[in-house]
Amino acid sequence: MKKKIAILGSTGSIGKTLLKVIEKDKKNFEVVLLTANKDYKTLIRQAKKFNVKNLIITNEDNYKIIKRKIKKKINIFNSFNSLKKILNKKIDYTMSSIVGIDGLSPTCEMIRYTKNIAIANKESIICGWNIIKKKLKKHKTNFIPVDSEHFSIWFGLQNINYKLVEKIYLTASGGPFYNLPLNDFKKINVKKAINHPNWRMGKKISIDSATMINKVYEVIEAKNIFNIPYNKIKILIHPKSYIHCLIKFNKGLIKIIAHDTTMKIPIFNTLYNQSDKSIKSKPVDFFGLNNLNFSNVDLKKYPMVNILKYLPEKNSLFETVIVSANDTLVNLFLNKKIKFADLNTELIKFIKHKEFINYKNKSPKNIRDIVRLNNYVRSKILKKVYKTQNAK
Repeated sequence: MKKKIAILGSTGSIGKTLLKVIEKDKKNFEVVLLTANKDYKTLIRQAKKFNVKNLIITNEDNYKIIKRKIKKKINIFNSFNSLKKILNKKIDYTMSSIVGIDGLSPTCEMIRYTKNIAIANKESIICGWNIIKKKLKKHKTNFIPVDSEHFSIWFGLQNINYKLVEKIYLTASGGPFYNLPLNDFKKINVKKAINHPNWRMGKKISIDSATMINKVYEVIEAKNIFNIPYNKIKILIHPKSYIHCLIKFNKGLIKIIAHDTTMKIPIFNTLYNQSDKSIKSKPVDFFGLNNLNFSNVDLKKYPMVNILKYLPEKNSLFETVIVSANDTLVNLFLNKKIKFADLNTELIKFIKHKEFINYKNKSPKNIRDIVRLNNYVRSKILKKVYKTQNAK
């Protein structure tokens, strides 16, 4: 019997990679749902190629366009509220790869309709983990992390008591500015910042990698997913991105998880979890293993990592403040409204404000709490930046 698959955010890089994996094994899978926000052209091509009967496209204008273009055989919806119409019983596997906080609500809604959910949406795990965890338990849904570091930790800790973990090391390439002298950071522009040396990613995640706030996010995710305190998680610079995590156990043993710099490997393994299906990969990179070149994070180059000092141990709305403020600042930088250096200075200044520090003591009770705060933080950042610019 074919396994039924849904992909939330199928037109992004994670969704496209998953479809490439499925394409090689079509006889064993049925894609029952694909979703997108605006990219209706790619969505139509995917639907035709994989004979998908149900599509959700959330952008109202593009929903109207796709409705005009497709007349028969495909059900087209404009909201994730339609999931109950599409899925009358649990499917086998869902990939949640919608970008940003917009992915939180669909991820939570989808949990009830799937036996397994692979979550690639950082913001969901960072801002809404306590909500997701309750839903996973309530609907008896299995969760697998997709991000290469967290997948590697998850893989390395299978059938192991988490209490045996002494330290987890997350690796970071250092991004495009690892070898750039500190004095040249003032010359960084958008083109340079999105030019990651190891991974081909979208602009937003590339900027987050360049500032290394993506690693701050990954530390938060690791703490949430594996219920391990922050003092047991450390970031290491590893320019080659071959090692994805190191796990030090209190029994004296160390596990090192390595794989090629492609998301295809963690995505493949989330899909074929508990299967003997294999994937072709490159031979072991012994030269790379002999030249791992680990080092500590240079906080002068990557001051964003200092944000770790401000994080509360319990899930709170403070994480939403950080994510929302950073997202807004990155958009301003991509639109050339602020400088690269402003990403750090403005973010630190903003989250240290008494109004937002207080959110450390408040946990999100529901998705509305997170969405409301996200919108509020974004508006405050924009007002502050534009007020500063108008005053010049």
